[in-house]
Amino acid sequence: MKGIFINEAFTEAINNYLSSKDNQNGIAYNSFLVVCLRLLMVIYSESDIVNPYQIKNTELLIDNLRKYGYPEAKINEFFSNFQEYNAIAKKNQNLAIKEKNPYFITIQKQIIDMFITKKVNFHVLEEEIRAFYELLYSPDCKEPLMISDNYLMAGNNINEIKEYFEHEMATHIKVVEEAEKNYLNNRSYEIMGYSMDQIKALSEEELEKMNHQVYDYFKIRENAINKEYLLEKAIEEFEHQRRPLTSGNGYVDILLIMGIVSTVVMVGAILTFIVF
Repeated sequence: MKGIFINEAFTEAINNYLSSKDNQNGIAYNSFLVVCLRLLMVIYSESDIVNPYQIKNTELLIDNLRKYGYPEAKINEFFSNFQEYNAIAKKNQNLAIKEKNPYFITIQKQIIDMFITKKVNFHVLEEEIRAFYELLYSPDCKEPLMISDNYLMAGNNINEIKEYFEHEMATHIKVVEEAEKNYLNNRSYEIMGYSMDQIKALSEEELEKMNHQVYDYFKIRENAINKEYLLEKAIEEFEHQRRPLTSGNGYVDILLIMGIVSTVVMVGAILTFIVF
């Protein structure tokens, strides 16, 4: 395959996603590897997955998948399993008796592990949990093709992925004190048009979502160790760019303007004298 990115399976999957996203009821959009990409996009974002592909930057993709703490070694293992799944799936197209494809379960469990890593180290909203679960292969799927694939490929236990997800969600709980709220620099909220009274009225979940927006606005990666320092510097830069030419004192400002005008007039007079 020409222009391979990561491996043949990942390249094929992302091409199929891009070509089928406008036909969300189609076979390609609901095929296994494309669904896996869509699961990743729930955890991260579409741009985290698609942008590295478009600029052919594999390091950026790996860095994006690491941003919530998922280990790079496991990311590489995930890509390898992606390729292995596709190899068996292609071979089965020409077989009357299909070979069992264990990577159907393995890959989904790895993606669930990525989701749990985000849940424990950062935060996930209820709508993210719901959107993620609806894309997992289980009898609860809303898409008929996915239900059919689950019955054909899940083996003896069609609830295996459902049970794994529920177990991991119940086992890995981020313990946060009820009174704990993570406020960023007050000025960062004001720059985005919010008063501190509005910010303090937010629930913990709403505040965390707002903080995500702040870091996105100032183009700061949330996995950066010094992200608070970077935010302070970004605010300083913002203030510097919008700072007007004024001393804050009206009388001094008048003298400053008069000095500038006098200088311009004097320079003009000198040039006139030289020329004539």
